[in-house]
Amino acid sequence: MKNFTIEHKPQKERCILVGISTPKVRPWLAEEQLTELARLAETAGAEVVQSFLQRVQNFSPATLIGEGKVNEVKKALEEMDAQMVVFDDDLSGSQVRNLEQRLPGIKVLDRTGLILDIFAKHAVTAESRLMVEVAQLQYMMPRLTGAWTHLCRQHNGGIGTKGPGETQLETDRRMIRKRIQELKKKLEKIEDARESQAENRNDIFHIGIVGYTNAGKSTLTNRLTGADVYVEDKLFATLDSTTRKLYLDGENIILSDTVGFIRKLPHNLIETFKSTLGVAAHADCILEVVDGSAPDYREHLEVTHKTLEGIISKDTPRIRVFNKVEIVDEARRTELHENYPEAIQVSARENIGMERLRETFKEQLAAWHKKREVHELKEKERAEAPWKE
Repeated sequence: MKNFTIEHKPQKERCILVGISTPKVRPWLAEEQLTELARLAETAGAEVVQSFLQRVQNFSPATLIGEGKVNEVKKALEEMDAQMVVFDDDLSGSQVRNLEQRLPGIKVLDRTGLILDIFAKHAVTAESRLMVEVAQLQYMMPRLTGAWTHLCRQHNGGIGTKGPGETQLETDRRMIRKRIQELKKKLEKIEDARESQAENRNDIFHIGIVGYTNAGKSTLTNRLTGADVYVEDKLFATLDSTTRKLYLDGENIILSDTVGFIRKLPHNLIETFKSTLGVAAHADCILEVVDGSAPDYREHLEVTHKTLEGIISKDTPRIRVFNKVEIVDEARRTELHENYPEAIQVSARENIGMERLRETFKEQLAAWHKKREVHELKEKERAEAPWKE
């Protein structure tokens, strides 16, 4: 008789989401951000069972949300048998501790912590793992405060107030700072190697692909190159940059995909991932991919532009494509065409608009060759007649 083993899938953590609308963040925007937070939670492997959106004039210093809303969340956690609550705004270390005290046995996370968890799961290469560790340590640093309060002496200042807890806290901080420095040195070496590689292949036309997460960059790369880049309908499905060759107009060109962007991406996270975005910084042309079916595609464009500011030169030619047009109605297509007439509407999945995109690549390739010829001619003249300088 055969023995059969039944595989039990790990049960998803049930979680409740909390968003906040302030005078600076209108209710419609807060709702869209909360919807995106739900996508992030699902990507992390959680099951969203309920969401709360509170309108406030100012954040509560103690718990971010008001005491009444904390009690509502606590009741919902018990009723829905949820184990985790995720806030759409960043929490300070003291706010996390206060919330954990009011919600005993419940895991308390904020948007940044959730994104870092997803990044850690999806990091494949040594570089992305290093970048994630740096970001996690930077995130952890300000949240160490009070972690050793059980060792501290409770005094009101003066002699004897510096207990062993404070010493331990400072030791931890020094260790984290030292580790961050070590990781950054390793990342600098990887970046130096990338720049050397970029210099070695400066005779090959290079296109950097950028855009909001889940816009379909990897699917588009696969369609254009016939490659097999990992694709999944999740936020941050791919974290590492991938480079593929495309045979075009009698020569090879390079396409490099990069990590996707998202709203409210923490500044230190952008700083950490600048080396990955450096792939696009070295590109001769930028391909900006936008999800044409997204209700808030305009904000996706704004987030992309703000994230790339200072990383990619304004002089670098850009091609914009609106992807996923197979699932949008005629009104949206007309809207996109009227507002962005220079953009190309494509469907990477259904192979729509690919020929026009390739033709645009050829135009950019020809312009790149012409620019190089002019540059080489000037360099030759400079070498032959240096006195003209």
